[in-house]
Amino acid sequence: MNWDDFEDWSHKAASWGATYHKTLRDRPVRAQVAPGDTLAQLPASPPEAGQPLENTWDDFQSIVMPGITHWQHPRFFAYFNSNAAPASVLAEFLTSIVAPQCMLWQTSPSATEMETRMMDWLIQAIGLPDQYKGVIQDSASSATLAAVLTMREWALNWAGNKEGLPGQKTLRIYCSDQVHSSIDRAIWVAGIGQDNLVKIPTKGAMRAMDTAALQAAITADRAAGYLPAGIIAATGATGMGACDDMNAVADVAKREDLYTHLDAAWAGTAMICPEFRHLWAGAERFDSIVFNPHKWLGAQFDCAAHFLRDPDLLRQTLAIRPEYLKTHGEVEVTDYSEWSIPLGRRFRALKLWFLIRTYGLDGLRGRIRNHVAWSQNLCERLRAEPDFEIVTDPILSLWTFRVKGADHDATQALVDAINDDGRIYITQTLVDGNKVIRFQAGQFDCTEDDFHTAFDTITEIARRP
Repeated sequence: MNWDDFEDWSHKAASWGATYHKTLRDRPVRAQVAPGDTLAQLPASPPEAGQPLENTWDDFQSIVMPGITHWQHPRFFAYFNSNAAPASVLAEFLTSIVAPQCMLWQTSPSATEMETRMMDWLIQAIGLPDQYKGVIQDSASSATLAAVLTMREWALNWAGNKEGLPGQKTLRIYCSDQVHSSIDRAIWVAGIGQDNLVKIPTKGAMRAMDTAALQAAITADRAAGYLPAGIIAATGATGMGACDDMNAVADVAKREDLYTHLDAAWAGTAMICPEFRHLWAGAERFDSIVFNPHKWLGAQFDCAAHFLRDPDLLRQTLAIRPEYLKTHGEVEVTDYSEWSIPLGRRFRALKLWFLIRTYGLDGLRGRIRNHVAWSQNLCERLRAEPDFEIVTDPILSLWTFRVKGADHDATQALVDAINDDGRIYITQTLVDGNKVIRFQAGQFDCTEDDFHTAFDTITEIARRP
């Protein structure tokens, strides 16, 4: 394949892509294949000679596409959406063509300076003080790991990277019992250990961390010889949208001199709408905050916005400058590879620039407000049905429900039946130990009619004999 062929095939791919997105409603949302179906169609050994691209293209249609769950489907109501607004897709295409490696300022000055400005734009958009500086990570998981490593080094007076953890005091990190599993994984990778992630019980309709219990746990750990290192709070946690009381958590952290991280991976996008910011009141007191523009803002995966009150703490944790990475110039520049765990970095800022300029903050706010309103209207329609109950009320566009009297098995069977039907895609979760059905909305191009389809599908299948 040469670049002339590339031009022809790019036109074909673009035409196919536009048709794909415009006809998604005609497809079942979830892949309707069995385990092993795709693998069985892929040769066990690679070809020795090159093959015509036409053959690969045809196989893409017949082998790959049947096994794809359509995350861009307007009726994808399961996990938090991983979006792909057209403007963002176009920017990713350009990034793939140019293919820069953006680890240092000098390896791609425009990428570095674009990232700086896009993070400034997002700081303004979500109402954080201009004291914050931002960096784009690949995902919230990476931002959380970076925060946990910073907590570790801060608590150990920067001795962990040099001396290792053996011989140091045992560190403790605190979070609620509603946090995402990426928190647990960060604790593993950082060498702190699962037993030292202290999960605090929650209370109230928002399932907020019980800060009295948090304070008691920290006090008890200090008395037992442990070294508290940090607190991780959540806004819009994955299960049912739990939101911690940021000011109450920050008060504890201030008293105990602990580093704080806020996981707002999904809900953070909604903070571009001022009326939703009560869900993270006090966020400006946190040392580290992350949200994923690829979840709800419309940016194509992957793109996580990580904000820091003092970036030097992160750089002191992660920065390594061997001679071949040193840039010898008179002007100090930002090298974002010192702000993230991987050395190599993609040009992720370009898709934010295309996205925000194309739709504007007002256009993006309008989409989020629609998703919240349509989802909450659907919740109220189901609440009015005599055979359904709402288990947790909407937090933004996320809520949970079940059929009255349904046990674990019956609830899972209903989820499976709905997903096998193909019109919508939902998932299950646990609330207070009980299996319930989880509904959330955030696909970039969904319409109000898609929520009407959701109501019809759920009620129809639930009432089948």
